[in-house]
Amino acid sequence: MKRQLSTLLFCMPCVCFANGKILATPGVSQVEGAGGGGIVPWAQLAGYATEDEIAASVFCSKAQVQDFRLDSCGAQVNFYDRVEVSYAKQDFDVEPLSLTLSQEVIGMKVRLYGDLVYSDWPQISLGVQHKMLETPGIAFALGAKEDKGTDVYLAASKLHLGAIAGYNFLWNATLRYSSANEMGLLGYGGAEGNGALHPEISAAIMLNNHLALGTEYRVKSENLAVKESNWHDVFLAWFPNKHFNMTVAYLDLGTIANIDNQHGWYVSMSGQF
Repeated sequence: MKRQLSTLLFCMPCVCFANGKILATPGVSQVEGAGGGGIVPWAQLAGYATEDEIAASVFCSKAQVQDFRLDSCGAQVNFYDRVEVSYAKQDFDVEPLSLTLSQEVIGMKVRLYGDLVYSDWPQISLGVQHKMLETPGIAFALGAKEDKGTDVYLAASKLHLGAIAGYNFLWNATLRYSSANEMGLLGYGGAEGNGALHPEISAAIMLNNHLALGTEYRVKSENLAVKESNWHDVFLAWFPNKHFNMTVAYLDLGTIANIDNQHGWYVSMSGQF
């Protein structure tokens, strides 16, 4: 009986701290809950789990621009480097109106092919993000059709070791189908449209084993009569170890709800176990 128990324990997957991947390769936590960059989900899954491990991560992010603030906190679980399940709660403070818009996002990402580092072709993943707006009044007043929506995206990522003057270089390309207005915080669909394909791109260079400098660009919907701009950021991510990472970024969100010059700063912290 003892021998059987020992064998069972030996064969069980690790459900505590997973550390099978190279430092920094999972990326950070995206504001909608997925693993990747700050504003773009990447093909790699959150956490350091390999095919025989389970990893979990928690995160909190804050973005502050001229007239708005977004707080987003959540968690991800990576099952055997094959499936990522994520959750995020977003609170969007509209400072000119002294009100807060809230949304929940439940996500899933499945690795379809490849490995970020070791396969010849990029890693490819398929993801979904189901979003539920808890405060739809403003969205409906602006002409949104729904208070719920589901984004579907296909992402490809590749890390090239020593590619630029000896530094590691990472790129990601994501194609998202979405009807969300301002990520869903202003509802879904509208008089000008009800869903379209949008490209999103990211690139980063590893300055050393612990620091990554990069940029992201995200194309947005234009379903409402109010103007919605594409998003851009420049970020610096710090990975002191496999338990913790921190990201700071400069954000240019353009015009939100016809209020222009929305640029500012973003900070995010994530813990893995």
